[in-house]
Amino acid sequence: MTKTPKIAKLILEDGDVLQGYSFGYEGPTSGEVVFNTGMVGYPESLTDPSYYGQILTLTYPLIGNYGVPKDVFEDGLNISFESDKIQIKALLVSEYSQDHHHWNSEKSLSDWLRENKIPAIQGIDTRTLTKKLRYQGSMLGKIVFDEGEDIDYYNPNNENLVAKVSVTEPIEYGDGDKTVLLVDCGCKTNIIRSLVKRGVRVRRVPWNYNFMQDDFDGVMISNGPGDPKQVRKTINRVRDVMKLEKPIFGICMGNQILSLAAGANTYKLKFGHRGQNQPCIEVGTDRCYITSQNHGFAVDGATLPEGWEPWFVNANDGSNEGIRHSTLPFMSVQFHPEAMPGPVDTAYLFDRFIGMLETE
Repeated sequence: MTKTPKIAKLILEDGDVLQGYSFGYEGPTSGEVVFNTGMVGYPESLTDPSYYGQILTLTYPLIGNYGVPKDVFEDGLNISFESDKIQIKALLVSEYSQDHHHWNSEKSLSDWLRENKIPAIQGIDTRTLTKKLRYQGSMLGKIVFDEGEDIDYYNPNNENLVAKVSVTEPIEYGDGDKTVLLVDCGCKTNIIRSLVKRGVRVRRVPWNYNFMQDDFDGVMISNGPGDPKQVRKTINRVRDVMKLEKPIFGICMGNQILSLAAGANTYKLKFGHRGQNQPCIEVGTDRCYITSQNHGFAVDGATLPEGWEPWFVNANDGSNEGIRHSTLPFMSVQFHPEAMPGPVDTAYLFDRFIGMLETE
């Protein structure tokens, strides 16, 4: 006998209520409500640490049809996911597929969410919700169940979320001649895979690690959740390591941290850039790249100090998508060149970074 789904409600901070049916863990939760426009890749998106503290709305109307993949490890990394657990606070979809079929599927999305105690609602009018977030901006929300416990709203951006998702001790991957110090602010595992397969040794270190005590050839600053200004210790560390003039490459939050270390400013976007089809224009060539993105803050390109220049801009809203130094080997991008899921148009940037290491 099929169990009748429990009614669940999303209550936004402005008082609006959207009702649907639970297909995940049946417990209340709260966070920042955001949306992602990707058509595929929900296992990777749900395990992306950049989503920590957020209630994720998937705009594609059908979710769950290919289930959840098996755990497969290479070089100590799970190639099926972007971290070791689900990072979102809750999931919202228009329609959940009760049946899943895929050669690599191990379990249903519903079972996976329940195992990890992540609430999920189907039957939500995601089109209306997305339009509301586009006009009014990202909002706080909470999920409650009929006759269940009510909770207060939780604003993740008031906390240092990076400290919650970063490793606590250094970890090494690969065995190349060149060593990259990877500052883990909530690193997606495909960043590590992208470096290791290019023949470098990766030393993954905590967000507040003292970089100056190690010997390395270059620095990678990873993606991560929340407001970059909350990780002041990382910003100061990066400012110190810049004095060594060794190659630095930042991705997503890494772009914001490098910019803040250089003396620029950042600000919160209205609803963020989250999806797999964000067009970015390279300054100077006008070449357009389709990119995968997941961030709620951006660099104010107008505040870049002398010696720095915008490298990429978003073709939709003109926001900054990357910076570089005019003479020193420092560069960063707001999008994800490792793209899991998404296009690999900009994967060549890893090769450019490796080339910088080789010239050192």
